[in-house]
Amino acid sequence: MPDSPLSQAAFQEALTLFPGGVNSPVRSFASVGGTPVVFSRGKGALLEDPDRHKYLDFVQSWGAHILGHTPAPVVRAVSRQVRRLTSVGAPTQEENHLGKLLQKAIPSLERLRFVSSGTEAVMSALRVARAWTNRPMILKFDGGYHGHADALLVSAGSGLATLNQPASAGVPEPLTSATLSVPYNDLEAVRAAFLAHPGKIAAVIVEPYAANMGLVLPLPGFLEGLRAITQEQGTLLIFDEVITGFRFHWGGVQTQVGVTPDLTTLGKIIGGGLPVGAYGGRKDLMDLVAPVGPVYQAGTLSGNPLAMAAGRAVMNQLTRPGFYEAIADKAERFFETLIHRLDPTRYYLAHKGGLATLFFAPGPINNLTQAKSSDTAAYARWFHALLEQKIFVAPAQFEAMFVGAAHTPRALRLAADAFLKALDAK
Repeated sequence: MPDSPLSQAAFQEALTLFPGGVNSPVRSFASVGGTPVVFSRGKGALLEDPDRHKYLDFVQSWGAHILGHTPAPVVRAVSRQVRRLTSVGAPTQEENHLGKLLQKAIPSLERLRFVSSGTEAVMSALRVARAWTNRPMILKFDGGYHGHADALLVSAGSGLATLNQPASAGVPEPLTSATLSVPYNDLEAVRAAFLAHPGKIAAVIVEPYAANMGLVLPLPGFLEGLRAITQEQGTLLIFDEVITGFRFHWGGVQTQVGVTPDLTTLGKIIGGGLPVGAYGGRKDLMDLVAPVGPVYQAGTLSGNPLAMAAGRAVMNQLTRPGFYEAIADKAERFFETLIHRLDPTRYYLAHKGGLATLFFAPGPINNLTQAKSSDTAAYARWFHALLEQKIFVAPAQFEAMFVGAAHTPRALRLAADAFLKALDAK
């Protein structure tokens, strides 16, 4: 890494405070080696460490920042809100404002509930599904990461894929025995799971564009097939749009592809960089949630006024004419420049809009097994070669990179050269 004594000293101090020196494992450099960079400032597409080195950032808080770091509309909104009300534990108008925007953008959200994280949102949606169907089992997909709730740490992606851990210690087997996991993009495996467990599966949960085993896109007909199977089986379909919600256009993937789930989970972008999550869907399902119904879920900081104000500020920016088209245009040029110069026998770049993963393996990559054929040692060398050039990508092969509004065409042109140069690192 660049000569950064203050950053390294800060991380050494963190090692005395936090497990592994981090408060989320994907922030560590466990899979790439070396010492994590500690950051102190961010503006737009740039991050700055305590030694004043600036880095072009393609992590963007793991997708939470579509406008870039500390965008002026969010700073103004949070500054105003912090002078009025920070936390109250009672209803606020800010919840209504953001809720109406989400409902307008995603019509399937007939009712919704704010929480403080994507993990909470998914955990709560699954509880609703089990209550509605009176069935115990959940079906997910290999490499799909839906937060760290006990029952979902089965063949999960994200950090678990990176660290090659099939599950987590401390999770009793009975809590995972009701979770089935099958290959992504494999409708026959889904049908086989229903045949093997008739009348037992409460919900199928899926990232419509899988982004936690690297970016893996659905094959034609896959999402439509899930909708058809779940309707046939009396099972709920849950779209985990924590990453994909508002990433590609005003709304979720469901509004792009015309596949309507029963429940949806959201996070990241809708909080403008502050902790947030949300789940929602059909009114009859959400009427099961307390205080209306018997499904209990609560949170002191749910609907936090600061997060609501930040999210509303971001939402208002996303409705500007041409906003998403501008991101897609510059991202497409950036990714296509790379694709034309990559050796397809060694690399595969999956991309959609401003979301992408460079796999160190030939393509196509349609599931976790194919993703894990990637040369992770080569990825680690590439990562560090980019870091030397002051470019920050995810310290893990099985994560995505994000291009947003703050990345300029010029910066992306320079980044493309740097990406390719870094591939020659030994």
